[in-house]
Amino acid sequence: MSTPSASVPEPGRRRGGLLGRMTHRLTRSQGDLEAEELRETTSTMGGTPMCDVADRDVVKVCGAVRSVSLRPRADHVPALVVEIDDGSRMLRLVWLGRRKIAGIEPGSYVLAKGRVTFKEGVPTIFNPAYELKPR
Repeated sequence: MSTPSASVPEPGRRRGGLLGRMTHRLTRSQGDLEAEELRETTSTMGGTPMCDVADRDVVKVCGAVRSVSLRPRADHVPALVVEIDDGSRMLRLVWLGRRKIAGIEPGSYVLAKGRVTFKEGVPTIFNPAYELKPR
């Protein structure tokens, strides 16, 4: 009869302690560390991780605003396009007929709910319900 070894960490679990944390931080790139921190921040705000969304799902996602742009559509109807990131994937939010939404700017956090569609390979939610989150 064998007993489980205490020195073998569980799958998916980092070694604890100061040395383990330092090793983890030193062996990761700055981008990986920022993405991990963003994932932790947005997961506490609620929502589905963007890497887990599927086409036609109704989801609630939370992420940091990376870019805001205004794109003209047919018949001179504007569309406000916002890209958000939760550290796992980018997702596009599109508000048709809007030129600006107060408070939505790069660096702010948005919790959005709506049906996902993949437009040009990018998960997109049109006219989502949204809530601004404190930074």
